[in-house]
Amino acid sequence: MPTQPVTMTKAVPETLPATAPHATAPQPDGLGSDFAQLSRRIAAEGLLDRRPGYYTVRAGLVLAGFIGGFYAMFALGDTWWQLGLAAAMSVVFAQVGLMTHDLAHRQVFSRRLPSEAGGRIAANLLMGMSYGWWMNKHTRHHANPNHETRDPDVSPDLVVWSQRQARQASGLARFIGRRQAYLFFPLLLLEGLNLSFNSFRALRGPVVKRPLLEGALLVVHFAAYFGLVFAALPFGKAVAFLAVHQALLGVYLGCVFAPNHKGMLMVTPEMRLDFLRRQVLTSRNVRGNAVLDSVMGGLNYQVEHHLFPSMPTPALRRAARITREFCAEKGIPYYETGLLRSYREILAHLHRTGEPIRSGG
Repeated sequence: MPTQPVTMTKAVPETLPATAPHATAPQPDGLGSDFAQLSRRIAAEGLLDRRPGYYTVRAGLVLAGFIGGFYAMFALGDTWWQLGLAAAMSVVFAQVGLMTHDLAHRQVFSRRLPSEAGGRIAANLLMGMSYGWWMNKHTRHHANPNHETRDPDVSPDLVVWSQRQARQASGLARFIGRRQAYLFFPLLLLEGLNLSFNSFRALRGPVVKRPLLEGALLVVHFAAYFGLVFAALPFGKAVAFLAVHQALLGVYLGCVFAPNHKGMLMVTPEMRLDFLRRQVLTSRNVRGNAVLDSVMGGLNYQVEHHLFPSMPTPALRRAARITREFCAEKGIPYYETGLLRSYREILAHLHRTGEPIRSGG
């Protein structure tokens, strides 16, 4: 078997035939499942151990940026330079969202209660997003990534992610689907508003377990958010600040999360994939450096994050080397590419999946 990491040059196709060799679970070899073998290698390196020092520093920097941003808003005063601050604050809010992600996966704390408390403070109070709503959605995504009918992240609400979805699309999804490759990034400008809207809407349903607490935290967030902005700036500049901040927040979050799975294997109900192959074949890693790791919150190591969701962010780079080598040994396609290439692949995938709509299918 080859021992060098396998890096594919083309993305995994949208669908795999059910009879493909890697579309069924491997036969036992006396050492446990393939995932169990990989897990032992990962555990032996101590990569699942908590990193309290890392998260203390990271949380401190994010909180300093959050407080410093609002202080700078009052310090700058009545100037259009506030729009540059709005762009910078979109980065800070996105980093709060990435901290929420790590808290939800118990990467920061091993116990549920501190993880949930930290998640609600970060998501609801600081960012303005319902922790319970997002947690429910994200848990379902992890269980069935890129599954046409089970993954909420590829539901055909506005964008269709497979040609089967395109053929069944109607209404707004069908209208957008014709041009979705061109509209994808403009639509991300609305993602910040979408998160807030869905957060409040979810409070009325069964998804959020503590709706009164989460609702109260959301009200406090938006009262303080709007209150500070309108107190610091004239009305016109305040509205412009809010528009730039929310629009760029949506773009940032979309550009972080989209490369993870979009354009990779779409799983259909007919497929039979074991856990390891389901997570690896539907995920894309993005090559980078320490700066990109920080910008993307470690989610550029999406394969490893999906295999080991509770693994702390700083351990993911080492885990990626081990996982690449293991996948090469087992003949499992493992895909990684550059950031810009990942966006090109996403847009090409969106253009392909919209073809049935453009052709009248």
